[in-house]
Amino acid sequence: MMTDFYNNLETREPGQRQIEQIQAVAAQVAHAKATCPGWAGILHAVVASDITSTQAIAKLPITRKSSLVELQKNNMPFGGLVSSKAAPLAYVFSSPGPINEPGFEVPDHWHFARALYAGGLRKGDLVHNTFSYHFTPAGAMFDSALKALGCTVVAAGVGNSEMQAQSIAALKPKAYVGTPSFLKILLEKADNLNLNVSSLTHAVVGGEPFFPAQQDFFKARGLNVLQGYATADLGSIAYETPARQGMVIDEDVYVEIVRPGTGDLVADGEVGEVVVTNFNKHYPLIRFATGDMSAILVGQSPCGRTNRRIKGWMGRADQAAKVRGMFVRPEQVADLVAKHEALVKVRLQVKQINGQDSLQVLCEVKNTLSETTQLITEGVRSVLHLRGEVVLHAIGSLPNDGIVIDDQRER
Repeated sequence: MMTDFYNNLETREPGQRQIEQIQAVAAQVAHAKATCPGWAGILHAVVASDITSTQAIAKLPITRKSSLVELQKNNMPFGGLVSSKAAPLAYVFSSPGPINEPGFEVPDHWHFARALYAGGLRKGDLVHNTFSYHFTPAGAMFDSALKALGCTVVAAGVGNSEMQAQSIAALKPKAYVGTPSFLKILLEKADNLNLNVSSLTHAVVGGEPFFPAQQDFFKARGLNVLQGYATADLGSIAYETPARQGMVIDEDVYVEIVRPGTGDLVADGEVGEVVVTNFNKHYPLIRFATGDMSAILVGQSPCGRTNRRIKGWMGRADQAAKVRGMFVRPEQVADLVAKHEALVKVRLQVKQINGQDSLQVLCEVKNTLSETTQLITEGVRSVLHLRGEVVLHAIGSLPNDGIVIDDQRER
């Protein structure tokens, strides 16, 4: 196992990191309010100097990725969230939504070099980059990080697997970056063409789930493949290390896990939505809800990095469903829990029986009195505007998977 680190931030004493990150969040709030009109509006009631604890950070307003669409419509191209003191704008990317994302003339702007270093990439390495360079920032994101590490980049982009396999055989790069599924395609294409691509010994993958079968396939070929977790807006959020025990949170972000539909923190180990505050002075994002699900792992990584870890990507938090013609959203489920002191956790289960929508409201409760059932039933009608069968459960008995609305109907 590799024991060297990208820099000493990775091995800070956890208490010291927490103090420094709280200070960094407070500084980011002050900076955003002063230089970004969009953030000045969102954070108008926030006093940066009051942010002195993790609890204070948890009280800041949530800004959802989905809200960027409306913000940008009203204030093109970036919703007023780019700093007036930002570096020169080098790129404008566009993701589905559409959502515009800026890129700046800043080395390793998306701070992915740390994740690549953990994946074994070093100065002088030749790296085959198959992330797209078109519209979305993934190609440029890794390109920028690889150049910051001193690597040479084969700017392959996506598609044309035969040409790419031939390029790998001819140029003999050490490493691959891209999706795990395309790496498998390239290796199998090389096998079919009888090409020697054994120069590839390392890979950092992302952009999609990394399934166990894929991991076994690469391991059998002697490839050291680690995964990173990032978004187009935030850049790197967490990354796998040679320990392969969860994903270490990047030093350039502050990560919280909240109950879907709320800004409320969940306990370590409980699955919830990933919320991130970055330390990017050019494009600040504060308590930015990614819509992705994960959970904090207890303890530190055996690799020696001391930051907290997440389990990795565990699905999506935007679980809205339409039941009997009415939309039901996680925010409503959170309102239902808040209205009833006896409620600890609620999970809506939607099925279709004899062609009709059926709604069960599964509730972890502090007591199982019949009066409790009646009160919750009335609350369901009031908050969800639907009738549902309330089923009471003991605390801790519902699945810990972050699912708030379990839609089991066949599509």
